[in-house]
Amino acid sequence: MHGEDLGRSPAQAAPSEEASPLAGDAGGLGQPRPAEPILRLQSVSKRFPGVLALNDVSFDVMRGEGHVLLGENGAGKSTLINLLAGIFQPEEGSIWFDGKPYRPNSPLEAFSAGIRVVHQELNLLSNLTIAENLLFEHLPRWRGLVRFRDMNARAVELLAEVGLDIAPTTLVSRLGVAQMQLVEIAKALCHDSKLLVLDEPTATLTSKEVDRLFEILHRLKLKGVTTLYISHRLQEIYSVGDRVTVLRDGQHVVTRPLAGLTVPDIVRLMVGRTIEDHGVFRQDVPVSGEALGVSGLKLAEGGPEISFSVGKGEIVGIAGLVGSGRTEAVRALFGADPKVAGTIRVDGQEVEIASPKDAVAHGLSLATEDRKGQGLLLDMSCAENITITDLLKVSQFGLMNRTEENAAAEGLVRDLRIKTPSIHHLVRTFSGGNQQKVVVAKWLFRGPKAMIFDEPTRGIDVGAKAEIYELLWNLAAQGKGILVVSSELPELISICHRILVFSKGRIAGTVTRAEFDQNKILSLAYKEYGLAGGN
Repeated sequence: MHGEDLGRSPAQAAPSEEASPLAGDAGGLGQPRPAEPILRLQSVSKRFPGVLALNDVSFDVMRGEGHVLLGENGAGKSTLINLLAGIFQPEEGSIWFDGKPYRPNSPLEAFSAGIRVVHQELNLLSNLTIAENLLFEHLPRWRGLVRFRDMNARAVELLAEVGLDIAPTTLVSRLGVAQMQLVEIAKALCHDSKLLVLDEPTATLTSKEVDRLFEILHRLKLKGVTTLYISHRLQEIYSVGDRVTVLRDGQHVVTRPLAGLTVPDIVRLMVGRTIEDHGVFRQDVPVSGEALGVSGLKLAEGGPEISFSVGKGEIVGIAGLVGSGRTEAVRALFGADPKVAGTIRVDGQEVEIASPKDAVAHGLSLATEDRKGQGLLLDMSCAENITITDLLKVSQFGLMNRTEENAAAEGLVRDLRIKTPSIHHLVRTFSGGNQQKVVVAKWLFRGPKAMIFDEPTRGIDVGAKAEIYELLWNLAAQGKGILVVSSELPELISICHRILVFSKGRIAGTVTRAEFDQNKILSLAYKEYGLAGGN
């Protein structure tokens, strides 16, 4: 599908194998651009059982440019990235990189060729330290022994590059998802690469970390490094991109300069329709009583106390910097991590929660930020993942009723627009965004009294985000209390009644809707760090 290509069609301009595939061209709506591509895809197709993930895709990435790759979940972005990373191989077509035919059979071959990929799903070794992860491929040695002092010193430099102030000897298993994301980015900076592929690198980062990442990408661009950047945060792509390629349903839609394209233009190209903004605060949802209450919650001896409440029909946000304690607090509230003190109330009644099982039994749910590691059973089907939170609903006399299970799963797949050939497909095969939707679906199936969403739209495209926001409001309208942890301040500002701002493990302040202002929220986030507004 090339009908919407506003510039030249790469498929039309792609040379034969006898000709040089890296001949320069002007391209780009009359705007000058670098003379030669570093990466060229020519009629690339890739199939999986029941799915044509990429269908005759052709486009160029020019040497030294910031190239943005966009598309809805299931559009083919992850498959394309995995082709570049050597995880998959194309069944049809050809790929050229740096003037040569490119068909890596492993990530190591891709890395050796000069392509470094920072995946949306993090690939760190949790039982090793940060320093060991960062320098795993090139550990400093002397007579066969690892020079740990040199390794840790280099790790400190790399962590400083991404603004992560944490000891390099810390085990990765002790990090939050946002901290692991920064370690992944630091790892990518450890080696000289010709093409750096970044898949949703800012999904869990706050504005300060995002700004630092953009500074890093600018410096790399000055050194001639090419970037292929994937993000659902459409406003940020203008800071990193020169040109954009849009995929839809596995096909190439357009490749053209970003200049002159508005966000609504991009949305139309991605989804083929105009997206109504469901992220607008709804005045018609009444708030009454208490759905969730926390008093004197302490995560460690001598630590700060955390107290707050969420009303029935209320959406309360939690904001804060990476490492501010947002995720730690909700995990302790849900019984996933231990607490040393505090009382919890659900639907106005005090409850004892010592484990996630207790939390679920008392009507509390948590959609975790780490969907792959903590939110899904990857080797089970979509239907099984959705219904596992309440098997009694889909069983009789101790036996599963597959007809009821399938009907329930199909309804939620339809409502959340989860892209899958069948509800019986393993969730391991889903794109990151569709996996996130399954996490949300399983808790919607449970129907709890109060719901916690930790980064609910991480890795989700603009169309699905609107649907998630509407789902949150529908749940609030049913009288449920909704607690939302998010790194995206505009997201919290658009849907929340109040925002709790965390700073160094404590609630630094509560901002009411009438007071919503990004600068005020950021000032509170930096309050315990002795900084104002992040400056």
